[in-house]
Amino acid sequence: MRRGESSNARMLVRAFRVVASLEAATWLGLLIGMYFKWIAKSTDLGVRIFGPLHGAMFVTFVVLSIAMYVRLGWRQRTLLLALVSSLPPFATIAFEVWAARTGRFVPGADRYSDFPARYPTPVR
Repeated sequence: MRRGESSNARMLVRAFRVVASLEAATWLGLLIGMYFKWIAKSTDLGVRIFGPLHGAMFVTFVVLSIAMYVRLGWRQRTLLLALVSSLPPFATIAFEVWAARTGRFVPGADRYSDFPARYPTPVR
């Protein structure tokens, strides 16, 4: 891998990690907004604000997950886990932590099942 390619992979990983956190944060905002709209029956402002924000973060997370699959050589199983993690609230954070701990953020590492046991994850 050339120097520029490594830099691009690091930028992709950083973007993925930020969007995973933002997706979870907008989920929280949307859940709070739904409480006020449906339970407290006071206002739908939170849903109007966080609904579109969460939708955008959801789509961005899905697109970045596919980019990680292509760019970092994730297995289909890893991509499926990433996509499924976008559905329940806050699961993108759990997936991101798991992916970092198991070396999924290193280009090509997901292809080798013993990789996480032998090498630390250099991308933070």
